[in-house]
Amino acid sequence: MLAFLSSRHKWLGDTAKAGILPVATLLLVIFMVLPVPATVLDIGFIANITIALAVLMVALNVAKPLDFSSFPTVLLFATLLRLALNVASTRVVLVEGHAGPHAAGQVIEAFGNFLIGGDYVVGIFVFTILMIINLVVITKGAGRVSEVTARFTLDALPGKQMAIDADLNAGLLSPEEAKQRRQDVATESDFYGSMDGASKFVKGDAVAGVLILIINIIGGMILGVFSYDMAVGDAAQTYVLLAVGDALVAQVPALLLSIAAAAIVTRVASPMDLPGQIGSQFGNPKAWIPVAAILVVMGLLPGMPHIIILPIAAVAGFLAWRMSHKEKKANLPEPHPQLPEQQNHIGWSDVTDGAVLAIEIGYGLVPLVDDRKGAPLMQRLTGIRRQLSRELGFVVPLVRVKDNMALPPNAYRIQISGVTLGEDQAWPDDLLALDSGDIDSIVDGEACQDPTFGLDSLWIAPEKRSEAVVSGYTVVDASTVIATHFNHLVGLHAAELFGMDEAQGLLDNLKETAPQLVEGLTPKPLSLFQVTAICRSLLSEGIPLKDFRRLSEAMIHAAADDSASDSPSLENIVDGVRRRIGSLIIQSLVPVKMPLPVITLDVELESLLAQAIEAGGGASRPVEPGLVQKIVSAVEEAARPIMAEARRFAVVTSPIARRTLLKILKPSFPGTPVLSFEELPDDKAIEVVAVVGSRSSKPSPSETINSETVDHKKDLA
Repeated sequence: MLAFLSSRHKWLGDTAKAGILPVATLLLVIFMVLPVPATVLDIGFIANITIALAVLMVALNVAKPLDFSSFPTVLLFATLLRLALNVASTRVVLVEGHAGPHAAGQVIEAFGNFLIGGDYVVGIFVFTILMIINLVVITKGAGRVSEVTARFTLDALPGKQMAIDADLNAGLLSPEEAKQRRQDVATESDFYGSMDGASKFVKGDAVAGVLILIINIIGGMILGVFSYDMAVGDAAQTYVLLAVGDALVAQVPALLLSIAAAAIVTRVASPMDLPGQIGSQFGNPKAWIPVAAILVVMGLLPGMPHIIILPIAAVAGFLAWRMSHKEKKANLPEPHPQLPEQQNHIGWSDVTDGAVLAIEIGYGLVPLVDDRKGAPLMQRLTGIRRQLSRELGFVVPLVRVKDNMALPPNAYRIQISGVTLGEDQAWPDDLLALDSGDIDSIVDGEACQDPTFGLDSLWIAPEKRSEAVVSGYTVVDASTVIATHFNHLVGLHAAELFGMDEAQGLLDNLKETAPQLVEGLTPKPLSLFQVTAICRSLLSEGIPLKDFRRLSEAMIHAAADDSASDSPSLENIVDGVRRRIGSLIIQSLVPVKMPLPVITLDVELESLLAQAIEAGGGASRPVEPGLVQKIVSAVEEAARPIMAEARRFAVVTSPIARRTLLKILKPSFPGTPVLSFEELPDDKAIEVVAVVGSRSSKPSPSETINSETVDHKKDLA
């Protein structure tokens, strides 16, 4: 019952909100067409003033103009309300004005008697001054600002859209954030375009106020003299007073709305509202000290009102002292008193850091993470984390950047779980010019090696950037150097970031779309620990977890095959998963329509490796060091031509030798995949670029074959 009443109350509230605007619009039409009693007219005038005050207060307290995006429409209806009241009051003044000032209602009478003292000549001058302030100063200025802002906003729209696309491509924004940014840009252009038109409402309202005043005066004089046989002086006293009072009643809220419109269009986006923004910018004591001094000098001059000026000078001096004292107090470090028992207490925070990813920097690189300078390194690391998370298939942990006084000033160190993966140096005020291999002329700079790829490079001054680009160098800043190095190392060691929590997160995410698949995967036939180990093994060999649904299906099939085998093991499950996702592995190496460049081993060499593995009895290094060095040298020589062309390739061998060959080649070729013949898709074209171990390390010219062609090697191996 309570739920029914609550839902019914909500429905009634939504219906009431939806019906207010149509009803209010109909009331405006009634005010313009039908006669309205003076009491209703008084209520309308007070409501008009209330709405104008509310609009002004909202306009002054918004942080940015878009927070009051409904202002142009509100301004339209407020203007229509005021004009409708003017029409209704004109009818009352002309019809009932001969009966006296009270005939048009108490509000008009009060404005006529109290504000202008009952003297219609004074009222005309007061109204004229208000009209000049509103029409010439506020409305004209706000209209000009609206016009210029709308033009500049529309001109900048393509550039803002391109900037959003660039940030999205760089990984600095998620698709949802980019969509929201595009919507904000479109709303901003619509808002300022509407404000440009809404400023014409305010100007037209001011002009209409002047015309209505003239009509009321002329019409009242004619009616008073000819219809009601009033003397010219009495008619002027009565009708002009009523007309001026009516005009002032309408002009006060019009002036408030004009101020609100001017405040909105001249507002600069800030986290604070307008009073807070003005207060923070006028809170500088250096601005008030000269003010107090000048007022003191003025107060001491002969003939000046000392009693007024000197107290104001004292107030300005007190404000300057108070702000200076507050500023000094804010700059003092806050004390952190410790009790005697707390000083001897050691907690877990003193023992462990808790950050999986960390970058230690020397004090010379602190400007790269300084918020006052834009923190360029932190922005790039955030984008890299987002991009790596998309590529690897799980959320990369937060990166902790901390200074280390033991490091040289410009040195940095990249760590995973406390283990240093790489370190180098960077100069925050200089640029790194990378030798792309096609350099026209040498640029002066400090020679070095690129920390990520080992390319010959130069640290150059910023003013030599154009010269280096023209000479053929690729120029990047220090934050990009560190971020690229970080991206490379994290990609190679992604398996060290993956644990049971990440595996559970993948399972929970998959469970939302494929609950039966997750139920068939864990806890049986595979436990969470086994799923984690399989994923870590795949990541260590450069296989991402993006398509976790397909990987889960492969794990279930591989686990079923392994349980039926004579020697079940986790390594066999990993090999079974790899066989079922061969096409997923290949597509990350070459496009679909291009053949896969491969380097294979000679049949005799594969047989030798197989015999060494069987004789080793499960040893981690079953091959003698001399043969290992020969294999690495031969593969390096065979791969040199294709690496010079910047092409990806794979080493293909028999299933029994794949794991051992991977351990042999990984230190020298960390990013090169080692595949077994069983992992090659049947429909994928293969280009054998070299055969290691044969007398001729190169195959027949332009030998491009299908994966079935290498099946004979499986039997020979």
